[in-house]
Amino acid sequence: MNRVPRALRRLAPRTLRGRLSLVALTTAALLMTILTVVFNAVMDRHLQHQADDELRNRAAAVATTVDTSGARVRILETVNDRLLDANVWIYAGTRLLEQPPSAAAGGPPALAADRLAARRGQACTTVRAHGRGPVRLCAEPVHGRRATATVVTALDLTPYRSSADTLLLGSVVLDVVMLGFTYVLTRLSVGRALRPVRTMTDQATQWSAVGSDERFGTEDHPAELARLGASLDALLDRIRTVLRHERQLTGELSHELRTPLTRIIMELDWWRARPRTAAETGAAQQVIAEAARSMRTICDTLLNDARENALPPAAAPGTTDVVPVLDRLLQRLDTPARVRTAVEADAAVLEAGVAPALLERILSPLLANAARYARSHVSVSARRLPGGVRIDVVDDGPGVPETFAGELFQPGRRADPGDGHDGAGLGLPLARRLARAVGGEVSHDPGHGPGARFTVSLPAG
Repeated sequence: MNRVPRALRRLAPRTLRGRLSLVALTTAALLMTILTVVFNAVMDRHLQHQADDELRNRAAAVATTVDTSGARVRILETVNDRLLDANVWIYAGTRLLEQPPSAAAGGPPALAADRLAARRGQACTTVRAHGRGPVRLCAEPVHGRRATATVVTALDLTPYRSSADTLLLGSVVLDVVMLGFTYVLTRLSVGRALRPVRTMTDQATQWSAVGSDERFGTEDHPAELARLGASLDALLDRIRTVLRHERQLTGELSHELRTPLTRIIMELDWWRARPRTAAETGAAQQVIAEAARSMRTICDTLLNDARENALPPAAAPGTTDVVPVLDRLLQRLDTPARVRTAVEADAAVLEAGVAPALLERILSPLLANAARYARSHVSVSARRLPGGVRIDVVDDGPGVPETFAGELFQPGRRADPGDGHDGAGLGLPLARRLARAVGGEVSHDPGHGPGARFTVSLPAG
């Protein structure tokens, strides 16, 4: 039972242009069939009315030769009597007075004429004669003072039927030609309409492969293509973000792992250069273990960042009220008991053009460093700027050494690795990278003292 639907599905066009063309062709065929049937039905009725008018005119002409003024019906002889007598029956009541010379007494036209005369009124009928085409007969009564006659005229409908058949054949040929033009024009029109879609598809494929900055936009496009362009632009943004994040992750991994790997290789080369004492071997093993732990810390930090980056920076549009995020981060901040925190804002509602999760990821490393090195106080201030939002994170700790300020935002760099604090030197570089990805910036104020001040600049929401 499923063979027929499967066969139909196989015969159905596979392209959208073919399917739309088939729908247009089917609709046009249905409409033309209805119009053709209606047109030919109207033409048949028109031709029949023409034939009836011709018969009535002939009956009126014959009626002038019938005398019904007396008690009996008389037929007058005229000059064109032979022309008038062709296919004409004249009755006095139901009594036949005259009939066509060529008409057979028991033929279908003669019998039909007898029936029409018996009705004694205007009436028409169609019969098919032996060896001939259809014949139309009409009866016309002739009333006199004392007598009544009936004139029945006949007309061969073969020329009219031929005209009707010619019209039908012409209609069918015209329909076929119109359907052909409809199909061709529909395919051309649909193909032209879908050409921008194919172009957009090819461009999206090319741009997604290289992470291009090109975008379709929504201007100068029809509404449907504008929506498609917006969807493709969003998809390209996500793809570009993923590619950029992948390159950044690969670069950071290769950069950060190079130093501990170099230490491990150097220690191994040094240890294998000549026999070593147990103390030298233990020292080399300790260096290798520290480098391995550093590698593990770096890998964990970068990979956790990659796994948790569910909303890539370039694909996380939105707005965030900054003040509630700052309050929430300070509440969750692990600060010593001696350190106090405070938030200052110049407006009750201060919106930044980033997602809440992204804002937290940018500020968390700055707040963690401030709480780690502060002596007694950490303050966070937020204020609105023309076209942006500025957030300052200030602590009263020892600050950033001048000799280390140039390396502050380089991954894996720490001012004092032996200060007793955990960390792989990746927090500040990550915060700057995330801020720059959304058009912002993270910077350090070297002129501030005592302590340190870091500034986060973000686009306004």
